[in-house]
Amino acid sequence: QVQLVESGGGLVQPGGSLRLSCAASGTIFSINAMAWHRQALGKERELVARVASGDSTNYADSAKGRFTISRDNDKNTVYLQMNNLQPDDTAVYYCNAEIKPYRYWTVRDYWGQGTQVTVSS
Repeated sequence: QVQLVESGGGLVQPGGSLRLSCAASGTIFSINAMAWHRQALGKERELVARVASGDSTNYADSAKGRFTISRDNDKNTVYLQMNNLQPDDTAVYYCNAEIKPYRYWTVRDYWGQGTQVTVSS
């Protein structure tokens, strides 16, 4: 059974930094793209950053220059380094990965349970 486990969220002051981690485990054959999404109260879920299997990246405009997404394929882990955090970054952050499990013909979209990031003075 495939599972995504997130860590690194918490409370931070404006201008501070956090590093989110998400590790995939289980009967995994391969992982394609990995990404981070977030959802603030009263707003729709939005893509923050995505990294492809070839390490190409995409960022939301609000994240460019402040956030960095990376991955460690040996550990099946994706990271999100967040610098200069602002109150507008407050949201639940969700890990997402496109994974092909063993004995499955298709790639499936998996999600973590989410981790709270709160930016406040």
